[in-house]
Amino acid sequence: MIRIVLPAHLRTLAKISGEVELEVNGPVTQRSLLDALEARYPMLQGTIRDHVTQQRRAFVRFFACQEDLSHESPDEVLPDAVVSGAEPFLVVGAIAGG
Repeated sequence: MIRIVLPAHLRTLAKISGEVELEVNGPVTQRSLLDALEARYPMLQGTIRDHVTQQRRAFVRFFACQEDLSHESPDEVLPDAVVSGAEPFLVVGAIAGG
């Protein structure tokens, strides 16, 4: 079971409390993980990735195993610790400003 931690505003939108646990069939990549998340919570479509390009939104970052995975290929397999559920996949709202 893969664990996903979402920022508070997305948990509120999806009416989720705490972590999300998902099963992903096939290789576990950012793309397959987010596809499964959006299939289960359709109200999240377009909030993490652009509707058309499927590219990560500018102020959203992905972390796992203390690494920033935001600029990795969406089709690269995620770390084993995420796949096994030992570590969560974190979706983090980035902060900008001066």
